[in-house]
Amino acid sequence: MTERLFQSDPYAKECDARVVDITPEGGIVTDRTVFYATGGGQPGDAGTLYWTGGKVDLATAVKVQDGKIAHVPAAISALPPIGAEVELTLDWDRRHRHMRVHTALHLLSVVIPLPVTGGAISAQKGRLDFDMPEAPEDRDALEAELTRLIEADFPVTEQWITEAELEANPGLVKTMSVKPPVGAGRVRLIRIGSEDEQVDLQPCGGTHVARTAEIGRVALGKIEKKGRQNRRVNLLLDA
Repeated sequence: MTERLFQSDPYAKECDARVVDITPEGGIVTDRTVFYATGGGQPGDAGTLYWTGGKVDLATAVKVQDGKIAHVPAAISALPPIGAEVELTLDWDRRHRHMRVHTALHLLSVVIPLPVTGGAISAQKGRLDFDMPEAPEDRDALEAELTRLIEADFPVTEQWITEAELEANPGLVKTMSVKPPVGAGRVRLIRIGSEDEQVDLQPCGGTHVARTAEIGRVALGKIEKKGRQNRRVNLLLDA
């Protein structure tokens, strides 16, 4: 499988790798990558792949069979041969904004402690859908509490547990629509705060900022009705 460098170091902007396969669709599979592959509501990373004699602009990265990650070219172009040594470079500004939005959404699930039925992330905004029959009465209070948590500058760290531990603690899973991937024997958790002052702890395979203050200013957008019991809460990055 492709070594996922973005999990151990989400701030890594580039890496050397080797091409191990080309998919029928033209995706470039490497032995390691800093590119996050689309999943869990977070888009795949974009950037550039260089090799001796050429380069390819990459539109996204996706998961393919056997735990591998394929880098998808933005346009039809020459591809590196299998076995080629390459350099992968992220569109870092886009990735970092995804990280900021993703961590902010985890905090939003703290401010609104209801089951999550869906979510999505972009470089400008994010949203969570909640099992929430009625709209919140005081959105200004929600935004103020979200801002407080961001400005408190809590650390954001990862922890791994076994699948058996997750099964024994079903309350860790907030999302009703997307279940944590199982089958590898362990599950990654993202903690906001410390063990002594824990703000949030939930399964997540995405990329996050190291501290909440790095999110920056956010604002709540529209709160939309999506079905009889669902409300969509939009969150916007201020800059």
